[in-house]
Amino acid sequence: MPPAFAKDSCFEAIDAGIRLLVLTTEEIPLHDVVEIIEYAKNHDTILVGPGCAGIIAPGICKVGAHPVRFFKEGKVGVVSKSGALSYEVGKTLSDNNIGQSIVVAIGGGPLWGFTQRDAVEMFEKDPETDIIVLLGEIGGSSEEDAAAYIKAAVKKPVVSLIVGRNAPEGKSLGHAGAIVSGNTGTAGTKIKALQDAGVIVTKSPVELVDAIKKCREESRR
Repeated sequence: MPPAFAKDSCFEAIDAGIRLLVLTTEEIPLHDVVEIIEYAKNHDTILVGPGCAGIIAPGICKVGAHPVRFFKEGKVGVVSKSGALSYEVGKTLSDNNIGQSIVVAIGGGPLWGFTQRDAVEMFEKDPETDIIVLLGEIGGSSEEDAAAYIKAAVKKPVVSLIVGRNAPEGKSLGHAGAIVSGNTGTAGTKIKALQDAGVIVTKSPVELVDAIKKCREESRR
């Protein structure tokens, strides 16, 4: 749906009783996004997006843009802001025989309905998910919010990859939410918060695979 008509379309879907709404449209005016998020919240609708790649449960269903061939069924839950990063990591995991329960790309922000913290909570409660993967990037505080929830309530192993470590201050990485301002939203603050919460933070998809394999081995002991 074009940006100008996204709000009315979302309202129609919510009014029709849709309780999971995936909004892939980008460049929606922010005042419309605020209204959509609030309307969804008031009607108990889970809103994924806007500007997101959507959700895939490999071998079951998908809503959005994830290439089916990159993913395979398994027990690893993945949440990402970036659609492209979720594709890359999904393919890397699949190529290393690590299947996924659900992969969700929530969009680049700066405003979201469904957040990384929400995804982590969902994965923690999901019996089909054994390991949680949090893919983050510079900008905003959503990774820190997820880290606080992980520290307080998550028992499953969590592995993370934060991209944009070398981006200069004030530089956008393509996502509206991926802008560092002062000491807020830096890779360093996110990594510290995650590590303080007991998350295994990696530097590349290859390291991510190794960390997941290590978590699997430890769980079998």
